[in-house]
Amino acid sequence: MGPVPGAREELDRLGRALREQLVELIDDLAPGSDPGLPLLDTPQVVDWHEPLRYRYSASGSTGKRPANAGAADSAARAAALLHAAGWAVTTSQEDAKGTPRIVVTGRRDGCTIEIRTVDHTSTVWFSGQTPAMALYEPEEFRRPEPVRTAETVTAGFVLCYECEGLGWCYDCGGRGWLPDETRGRVNCPGCHRRRVCVICRGDAELAVSELSTYQRGYYPELNE
Repeated sequence: MGPVPGAREELDRLGRALREQLVELIDDLAPGSDPGLPLLDTPQVVDWHEPLRYRYSASGSTGKRPANAGAADSAARAAALLHAAGWAVTTSQEDAKGTPRIVVTGRRDGCTIEIRTVDHTSTVWFSGQTPAMALYEPEEFRRPEPVRTAETVTAGFVLCYECEGLGWCYDCGGRGWLPDETRGRVNCPGCHRRRVCVICRGDAELAVSELSTYQRGYYPELNE
């Protein structure tokens, strides 16, 4: 699975630009607030469909607007700052548990910034995210080679009846997950992300001397 040429560099550039813009907004709209942003050091997967898509995001950062600035004043200032920086800006209202909240949204280069403010508190909320980008080329899945075969099974052992010598989980082929149309991926119900066969635990074979009566039923040749 090779990297998409230039994709990580572009996503990193967008992440840095997003953080710089958010810091500028916090410094202006909530002076004296800590501009520390929970912007992740590495992009996170946000879409598990192939090819996986990654983004940088920052959320949960807050500050206090100046005492002489109302919610509408801060929203107007935020819109003006974003517009001056080349962002496409919209202003709307949303209901926050019965309290109107002003939301200023800026969009540029696929990035989104949102600033929320209300009248009953001086808190201003800041968040932002880059576009979701594929960083790696999709790769066709190939099931692994069996750990054991009829020719290589250890003397006194038989191939595992569950995985037939594969060693890995037979359902997912050792990935730990299965493709899902809605969510992209779901945990494998066969191994629950353990990846190896749940019967032989990856050995691909079972000792004949340790087989239970039930397990021996899978090997009628042992009873001949």
